[in-house]
Amino acid sequence: MTRSRFGSPAKNLLLFGSAFFLGFTAFTEPTQFILFNVGANTAPEALRAIHQEFAPPTNARVCVGASAIFSYLDKPREQTRRELDRFLKTAQQNSIPVVVQLDGENWWRARPDLWNWWDSWRPGYSPTNRLNVEWTNWSPDAAIKIAWRNWGNQIRVLPPPNLMSPGYRQACHQEMRLVIPLVLNWWQALPADKKYLFIGIKLGWESSVGINAWYYPNGNALLNLPVNQDPSGGLKVDELPARGVAQIGYAAVKTAGLRTSGDITEADLAEVVRRHLADLCSLAGELGVPRERLFTHVAGWKEQERLYSAGVNSFSCPGWSFYRHANDPKQDIGFLKALQFSDAPYWAAVEWLYQGPRQTGLWQQALNNTLVPSNCRYLCIFNWENVSNSMAILQAVHQVVQTARLR
Repeated sequence: MTRSRFGSPAKNLLLFGSAFFLGFTAFTEPTQFILFNVGANTAPEALRAIHQEFAPPTNARVCVGASAIFSYLDKPREQTRRELDRFLKTAQQNSIPVVVQLDGENWWRARPDLWNWWDSWRPGYSPTNRLNVEWTNWSPDAAIKIAWRNWGNQIRVLPPPNLMSPGYRQACHQEMRLVIPLVLNWWQALPADKKYLFIGIKLGWESSVGINAWYYPNGNALLNLPVNQDPSGGLKVDELPARGVAQIGYAAVKTAGLRTSGDITEADLAEVVRRHLADLCSLAGELGVPRERLFTHVAGWKEQERLYSAGVNSFSCPGWSFYRHANDPKQDIGFLKALQFSDAPYWAAVEWLYQGPRQTGLWQQALNNTLVPSNCRYLCIFNWENVSNSMAILQAVHQVVQTARLR
């Protein structure tokens, strides 16, 4: 089936002062973006498909683009550089606006020198690595070896980093000092009429403690047992601060100097995340990323929890995940309260997926409800491969872009 296009670029007469110049194509940089998240390793193919579906129109207020996540501690450095380079080059070749998402939290398999404190037969082993992972009490003797994640189904993952560990922070800084200049150099080399292709850099990925990598009680004992013996209860997100599983966060809270004994609080964990993101964003700013092109990423699993505000800092624009309230972010009171504390020029729905039926009208309404505030810089649909086969969703995006052009 041939996919329909909505509208076409128009040749206009451009008025500058009192003079008319004939033959120029009208161009106004877009002010808002609808992005599709794509895999870093398959980005070139996905970007070309997005270009084929949504050829960038002239004079578009809302433009379609893409984002990709580069987990800089998860792969060999050169592989990350190659994937990023391909992503940026393909974006430029196809005029696709992009956000580069940098992750050093959720995946860090390439750095056993940071997390392997227990297996002397594996690379990177050092008992001192206990200081770089999370604990189940105030002592490094309670360091964890394993954690669990559920992004559709429960899987085992490495122990999460101690976000305040000096060794971990240094590793993040080292990689950012290599990766961010690559992005900025690409941006600076773009022609003047293509500068808009760089929407920004996003730091963090639902930054949190004990959510996207949680720990079951006595979890270390399960490390060498079959996966089918793992507990299956998962998180109880409303039960703060442990969320229904074993409490972790002791390592980060202690390292940060917030508390060394007693019970961890929700406020403690939110403050750790706030400091983590503020530190990363401060470095990005030092490296030359303007505030209006730098975004954070947090989320709220319980209504109005403190974590909503952890992504607000003076170096960046805040970003949140929207699933439960993707239909209308104005219904998310936690988000609205956190946004009041931000003086940034923009905010963003950095991870977004409408949970209703795949009907064009409903998706169009949800997209519009998210983009209505003019300072919403972008929303990012997770993920391209999950929605690219839905003509209803693609048509909704076309309709939003076309309607914006007509205003």
